[in-house]
Amino acid sequence: MRFSSRQIHAGVTPDPVTGSILTPIYQTTAYVQDSVDEYMAKGYSYSRSGNPTVRALELRIADLEGGADCTCYATGMAAINCVLTAFLNAGDHAVLSDVIYGGTYRLCNQIFARFGVEFSFVDTSDADNVRRSLRPNTKLIVTETPGNPTLKLTDIRAVSDIARAAGIPHAVDNTFLTPYFQRPLELGADLVIHSTTKYFDGHNATVGGAVVARTAEQDEALRFVQNASGIIMSPQVAWLTLQGSKTLSVRMDRQSETALRIATFLTDHPAVERVGYPGLKSFPQHELAVSQASGFGAMVWFEVAGGVRSGKALMDSLELWSLAESLGSVESLVTHPASMTHSDVEPEQRARAGITDGLVRLSVGLEDADDLIDALRDALDALD
Repeated sequence: MRFSSRQIHAGVTPDPVTGSILTPIYQTTAYVQDSVDEYMAKGYSYSRSGNPTVRALELRIADLEGGADCTCYATGMAAINCVLTAFLNAGDHAVLSDVIYGGTYRLCNQIFARFGVEFSFVDTSDADNVRRSLRPNTKLIVTETPGNPTLKLTDIRAVSDIARAAGIPHAVDNTFLTPYFQRPLELGADLVIHSTTKYFDGHNATVGGAVVARTAEQDEALRFVQNASGIIMSPQVAWLTLQGSKTLSVRMDRQSETALRIATFLTDHPAVERVGYPGLKSFPQHELAVSQASGFGAMVWFEVAGGVRSGKALMDSLELWSLAESLGSVESLVTHPASMTHSDVEPEQRARAGITDGLVRLSVGLEDADDLIDALRDALDALD
């Protein structure tokens, strides 16, 4: 089946008891069986170790990404935490993108570093930087492409080739583009990370995470940590995400189309100094975006003349767009990364990564494109 069919049908079958077209919410702690042999054969013993509703979502996401299997988690950060825990030990080193979600940066530098794990945050848009950063104790490479919030891209195939030659797994955070637009495993990556909170849910209703593994062995390593540490997704969250994922392609197509219109509008407005969107031909990595993805996504960033003061004034007066963290929902959101999503990143590191204090990040939703543009125009025109 093609993607639009698989996003509806993969991982689920009608309920064998009632025929319900939707997978039930198996809100239970334990599972009773008639015998020890049946208990072992069915595979469900305790919901921390496995739940049928969550399993349906895992199978769907694994199918959409083309992986051996998938594990789902309580949050996107829990998913990243599981990858780091499964593949790193004390004394190991990992290479990560310098443009990466602020929570990932915080997790590495303020928690894992306490246990003797070393991290290098490098400009992975140049694969040679990754190669030069490898050490004898490097055990993992993590890239986020497009990166949050500057949308800097990483050549997934080039970095995966470097990782494979070194015998190191390459994990790609694919939250911004989803498997509908970008398929990292087909480009050589080993692991794909998602905050399902974003586009898989799409409705600001849940928080969750997922990791898709290329091999059964990698999935087993993740599943052990998931079970041992208890960072599991709840069945109600899985059920809601199963429903949201059914419209993933429709939403992504519409949101991406609107994002390009908005980016083009911002480029032409005199109050705007810079705009970033991979779909613009002026974007420095536009050709890479075209070569490794089938769409450009729904995230846009820009800076207004007048710096931070004008940027804050714009966000405070902007109507229709909600001032909030998160992204990927049907509601359009505006965020100030330096004070919100990346506030825990040191100013020097933000500057090196191109996350300026005046950068405004947009998550384009499903409202009418003209209404979104009109609201931006009114706020921009009102600036001094």
